[in-house]
Parts: sequence; C-alpha cells; structure tokens
Amino acid sequence: MEHAQKKKTSKPYSPIAWQCIGNAREGEFRERAVRLAMEHRDDYQSEAAALRAIAGKLGCSPDSLRVWVRQAQRDGGERPGQTTVEKARIKELERENRELRQANEILKKASAYFAQAELDRPFRKVRHERFY
Repeated sequence: MEHAQKKKTSKPYSPIAWQCIGNAREGEFRERAVRLAMEHRDDYQSEAAALRAIAGKLGCSPDSLRVWVRQAQRDGGERPGQTTVEKARIKELERENRELRQANEILKKASAYFAQAELDRPFRKVRHERFY
C-alpha cells in the first residue's frame, strides 16, 4: 500500500491572521496589528522596518499595515486628514446624493413622457347635453 503524498499548500497569512479573519474578526485583527506596530515602533531603526517586520509576523502586507496605522493616527488626532467616521459619513452622503439624482432623472423622464402623451391626445369637445 502506497501512501498518497499530500500536496503541501501554503497560506498567504499566518495562523494568527487566519484565526482572526476566519472568525470574521477582521476589525479586531486590524486593531491588534495597529497596536503592535505603534507599541514596537521604537524597537526598530525606522517605521518602515517596523511595519515590514510586524506585517511579516502577522501575515499581512506592510502596505496594508501602514494604511491601518495612518488611519488610526488620523482617528486619534495625531495626523491630519479625514477620520473613519468622517469618511463613512461622506460615503453615506454620496450614496444618498446618487440615489436622489437617479430618482430626479426618473421623475424628469416620467414628466416628459406624460406631458408628451397629453399633447398627443386628440382634442375632444365636451358637449353638455343640457344646453342643446
């Protein structure tokens, strides 16, 4: 009996990352990653080196970690720019604006259609039988 060799598969994320992402706790994973990056920043020669090392240990990309850290700094008031709450509000307002524009366009077309239908309707004299 020959043993079937199992094909080795590699996951792009470490077991810690898979555990968090697999359990639908992506937000918690990001928070932990940002906290680790901020706490251990001084242990490395530069911020880029810290992000590379920590991202490698967590199994995410250094660019993703950098974006998360920058956003956390904006949310904390340490860096200028839009906070997460402001970005969400802007996104919500843009969606609402888009929906209102679409509704307005539909109403304009409906109005034009019914106005044209009214003009195309043959004129009918109204006869009042009482007067004849």
